[in-house]
Amino acid sequence: MDASVTIPGESLSRVALTDMSVTLLGLLWHKYGPLMFHQSGGCCDGSSPMCYPAGDFITSDQDVRLGQFDIGTAAAPQPIDFWMSREQFEYWSHTHLTVDVVTGRGSGFSAEAPEGVRFIIRSRLMETAAPFA
Repeated sequence: MDASVTIPGESLSRVALTDMSVTLLGLLWHKYGPLMFHQSGGCCDGSSPMCYPAGDFITSDQDVRLGQFDIGTAAAPQPIDFWMSREQFEYWSHTHLTVDVVTGRGSGFSAEAPEGVRFIIRSRLMETAAPFA
């Protein structure tokens, strides 16, 4: 599932979810309510996408919203924003990211940790990307 484009001037999605990620996010939404992702590129598991209840991680102008997923239906939308630190995005601006799920615990800070799985990023070069301003 591709995220909607949220960066002004761009036309290609920068981030996607695997089917396993969509299924897990549905379970997490049911448990915690609205969700968000943030990827900081920091130490430890900081370079992994971290899933939080929406608003539990405060974003600022030092973060870039790469896209928004909607795992719900038209009658019951479930939007999930994907954020990345601006500094990390400068390094990754040429890549398309796919959020996947693997067995094993990652950081205790991410909402999926109690499920015995963790989100990871798989990346590939963008086919065409508008320069990020």
